[in-house]
Amino acid sequence: MESQPDIDPQETQEWLDALESVLVNEGPERAHFLLERLVEKARRSGTYLPYSANTAYINTIPTGKEERSPGDNAIEHRIRSYVRWNAMAMVLRANRSTNVGGHIASFASAATLYDIGYNHFWHSPSENNGGDLVYVQGHSSPGIYAYAFLAGELTEEQLNNFRQEAGGNGLSSYPHPWLMPSFWQFPTVSMGLGPIMALYQARFMKYLGSRGLVNTEGRKIWAFMGDGEMDEPESLGAITLASREKLDNLIFVVNCNLQRLDGPVRGNGKVIQELEAAFRGAGWNVIKVIWGSYWDPLLAKDTKGLLQKRMMECVDGEYQNFKSRDGAYVRKHFFGKYPELLEMVANMSDDDIWRLNRGGHDPYKVYAAYAEAVKHKGQPTVILAKTIKGYGMGEAGEAQNITHQQKKMGTTSLKAFRNRFGLDIPDDKIDDIPYLTFDKDAPEYVYMQERREALGGFYHRRRRQADPLQIPPLTAFEPMMKASGEGRESSTTMAYVRILGTLVKDKQIGKHVVPIVADESRTFGMEGMFRQLGIWSSVGQLYTPQDADQLMFYKEDKHGQILQEGINEAGAMSSWIAAATAYSTHGIQMIPFFIFYSMFGFQRVGDLIWAAGDMRCRGFLMGGTAGRTTLNGEGLQHEDGHSHVVASTIPNCISYDPTFAYELAVIIQDGLRRMYQDQQDVFYYITVMNENYPHPEMPKGVEQHILKGMYLYSEVGKRSKGPRVQLLGSGTILREVIAAAEILKKNYGVNADIWSVTSFTELRREALRVNRWNMLHPEKKAKTSHVEDCLQQRTGPVIAATDYMKIYADQIREFVPGCYRVLGTDGFGRSDTRDKLRQFFEIDRYYITIAALKALADDEKIPKDKVTQAIKQFGIDPEKPDPVTL
Repeated sequence: MESQPDIDPQETQEWLDALESVLVNEGPERAHFLLERLVEKARRSGTYLPYSANTAYINTIPTGKEERSPGDNAIEHRIRSYVRWNAMAMVLRANRSTNVGGHIASFASAATLYDIGYNHFWHSPSENNGGDLVYVQGHSSPGIYAYAFLAGELTEEQLNNFRQEAGGNGLSSYPHPWLMPSFWQFPTVSMGLGPIMALYQARFMKYLGSRGLVNTEGRKIWAFMGDGEMDEPESLGAITLASREKLDNLIFVVNCNLQRLDGPVRGNGKVIQELEAAFRGAGWNVIKVIWGSYWDPLLAKDTKGLLQKRMMECVDGEYQNFKSRDGAYVRKHFFGKYPELLEMVANMSDDDIWRLNRGGHDPYKVYAAYAEAVKHKGQPTVILAKTIKGYGMGEAGEAQNITHQQKKMGTTSLKAFRNRFGLDIPDDKIDDIPYLTFDKDAPEYVYMQERREALGGFYHRRRRQADPLQIPPLTAFEPMMKASGEGRESSTTMAYVRILGTLVKDKQIGKHVVPIVADESRTFGMEGMFRQLGIWSSVGQLYTPQDADQLMFYKEDKHGQILQEGINEAGAMSSWIAAATAYSTHGIQMIPFFIFYSMFGFQRVGDLIWAAGDMRCRGFLMGGTAGRTTLNGEGLQHEDGHSHVVASTIPNCISYDPTFAYELAVIIQDGLRRMYQDQQDVFYYITVMNENYPHPEMPKGVEQHILKGMYLYSEVGKRSKGPRVQLLGSGTILREVIAAAEILKKNYGVNADIWSVTSFTELRREALRVNRWNMLHPEKKAKTSHVEDCLQQRTGPVIAATDYMKIYADQIREFVPGCYRVLGTDGFGRSDTRDKLRQFFEIDRYYITIAALKALADDEKIPKDKVTQAIKQFGIDPEKPDPVTL
């Protein structure tokens, strides 16, 4: 809004004098109260007062209100300087003989932000505190390694193997718990995922606390990110949830070095002001740390506000440029715009002007901000800290557009870095880039140990196990093992809900189960759990639900067990991740079940699911309304034909596509055993459908084969002579396979062995392991895979049909003896009935029959005209366009 002319300066001055009197005599809190009342009065009187979420471009905490650090700043500065050097040295040394890359500049800008946390704020798990959780900005990993090395947590050999892990004893490029399971807690370098995961981690911590499962008192979640990273939708997309839930256990620290990977973040504006408005508007407590202590005397002299005006005028592109030049340039181009400002700095040398520091590099300012954030109640806090990318790198990359890619520094730059931070490295050793350490009795080393001891010990100690859970036996799901009975039909989704109901009632593990749904609980048949378990809410239920008179009314509860996240798969997935890693982050095993439209799972939040694999998550992802032809009427956007293909790309994701209730029960019970009793770092993706049909009794002795991925369901014409085929199916399409077997027998005299394939992916993985063993043990008796064991003694061509792309079933082609034909649902989905869709995608019983007959004809077991007759009999148009091209 444009400023209005002052039509009565005397009146204006009287108001300002009155405000000044309140500030001096009664304090800023009283002044703030009076101003809010004045604004409220004006608005109630009908006056339009535009809202601004921005404050002046200065530090939020006034100098006189800053809490002082109790630490020894001189020692901390020396420790920080050693960490800076070692972080840089690690990257430079790695690139002398390799091209593995690495990043110097990001941590160079954030070193103080991390250092203050290590020394004063981040608790490790101990008797007195459950421990704080820190999401490290991915590109800052060298600095974390450097600190851990200096503290004695890592060795020089490990630093020398930075980004060289294949031979063992190396350090991963970024935070990766899968690669360094005792060190890293969270993977964050896929930008934007750290913020949203941290947000829901804070919420899940509140959930655990309110349910009385874990003492979360005094624990904080710290999430570090870059200002450029905030452009990712996940970074800001869920921040209103944090304020709505009053997550005062959450602290975001945004490193505002004003530079994304290739240049300025907001070259024509101010990213700090933009982020302040976003977070303040979303209800967060915002702390800006813009200017360092050297600016304090100048700001104190700025009685007319001219310096603050100039600070506001400059855009980030200019601020970056200032720090890529020198003090003379800053004098001319920053202070030189106004004569009064030039006069203000007349007694300062160019070097003095160059030392005017930014807040994120000032340990006093950072400590004050952290202290304020930790004490703040009722709101999450974001700290916007202004820094310089490549701080200390000088001409090699400080505040330059090429800084992010800088992985080498020459002798001159190394000497400048050494001199700037006062490091004891002789000239003749500078090119060796030696690692710096402290003697065990050095005051710096002793100080580091004392500070960490006061905060619970070494920080980088990730838990890998928690107390095992007593898993119910398979007999607990006995109703699932029996036939559903004549005339009784149900879906595998309903079977899942019944299994979930059994688990939540179990006395041993019931309280550990975390049902999660993005939305549409009723679609998945979970409304029966509303009253039984309650939907967790931090405030309970402040209203009478519309359906309060019904048995299954919508019940929100402070002690509720269900997490219903709204139309928000990314948020629900983040909650699932928090629950699925609770064994590590909270020392308690939780069992999350997240059910979602399978099309909106791996496709929409696949990056988060990949991170879950990296994070060694344990839990169940349930792909509901799965398959490309099972969801009546919805069409292209909702019909999933590829989630199993995507799931197969994640090494520790165990995926199944069961058809019958007993298969689902066997899979879930064994998954519980593997994850929560044996504590294997795997998670499950299981697809369930909304199509109702009868469920048979489980054949005897098939449990292990179900888990391996394939078992013989039935043999049509077991003792009959004549041609025979092997029919494979999964999910609802197995029922089409069963129907096709009857058609083949009745109409064409062809016998069929029917195989239920619960997981083509698990079959392939096991077969690949067998192949590898055989290759590496050439003189030993060759092993055979489960696929081969099942099919090699059988006769006839093998036909597979699924509700997924052909590549899903095609995974096992290499291990199938003889002819192998695959039917699947390649192409975009369509809106129609199940029967029409299966006909369209050519996976119904008639196409399965045609495929079997054609394979037999190719093997000269039947004449080819029988295939032609069948095509005509079933009304199939041979010239029908391929569904892939439609």
